[in-house]
Amino acid sequence: MSLFARSRRLIYSSLLGLACAALMPTVSTAQSSWPERPIQMVVPFPAGSSPDALARAIAEPLAQNLGQPVIVDNRPGAGGNIGTRFVAHAKPDGYTLLLTINGPMVTAPTLYKNTLGYDPLKDLQPISMIGTSPNVLVVPADSPANTVQEFIDLAKSRPGELNYGSVGPGSSAHLAMAMLENAADIRLEQIPYSGFPQILTAIIAGDIDAAFMVPGIAMPQVQAGKVKALAITSLKPSELLPGLPTMVQAGQKQFEAISWDAFFVPSNTPDDIVARLNKEVTAVLQREDIKAKLNAFYFSSEPSTPQAMTDKILADKARWDAVIDRLKLSLD
Repeated sequence: MSLFARSRRLIYSSLLGLACAALMPTVSTAQSSWPERPIQMVVPFPAGSSPDALARAIAEPLAQNLGQPVIVDNRPGAGGNIGTRFVAHAKPDGYTLLLTINGPMVTAPTLYKNTLGYDPLKDLQPISMIGTSPNVLVVPADSPANTVQEFIDLAKSRPGELNYGSVGPGSSAHLAMAMLENAADIRLEQIPYSGFPQILTAIIAGDIDAAFMVPGIAMPQVQAGKVKALAITSLKPSELLPGLPTMVQAGQKQFEAISWDAFFVPSNTPDDIVARLNKEVTAVLQREDIKAKLNAFYFSSEPSTPQAMTDKILADKARWDAVIDRLKLSLD
């Protein structure tokens, strides 16, 4: 190779190296500058719902940490599936955040195998758990049952006569009772209602015999003596619901039917954005004032890693798929 050729190659290599070096700060700056505009926090449930209340408690402090507004966007419908589907197909740029419950992420793929329109494990990336809350087994105030075992004995003494309220087939209230029916070898009639407030009204009136309910709606009436709470559905006792035994303590082995809320973004969102969101969400959930707000809704603040959230979804899915398969239930 001639001296001229070698010199020309050296000059070209030097210029190429300088060009690459010049580009590197630009790329780093582009990544570190996120977020540069407001973030949309999609809640696939209506205003006033429990997920909406959690979203509004978290949005402002999260915005302060991120340096950009976080706007709550309610997109209700189909048990949370519509808003979840919207985020699953959104641009993975960190500007669309999902706050949802376990239903659309855990049971919906099995209940809606042909029509769901998204795959939670492929189309969505976990950010963090927000918190968990047990359900409460509630009966009328004048029910002869004062314990879970007494309720089971009552159901066995009156086969086919007792009923329970749910918010529709495939709902947590339905699947939790189906799990109890199978474990205790009892059979109850399901009565669907439009929501938990309507179920509570029916229990107070004595129109139905039992229901698994969210504590935020049930406990004020329990404390008022209008209904009785027999047990909670977490594996361990809850500091937020003192004095109530777990279903496990009541004799139902490994009985767990908790509600959880968590943050997700579309899959393929850059790793640095996922890490930043996890960091800031965790910081918010560790604040004492935010913990107190979650506690007011009977939620325990439980931030997690993205991988721990994936593991939780897989574990819950295995449990509830067994119940759904046993019921031969499909909502397609």
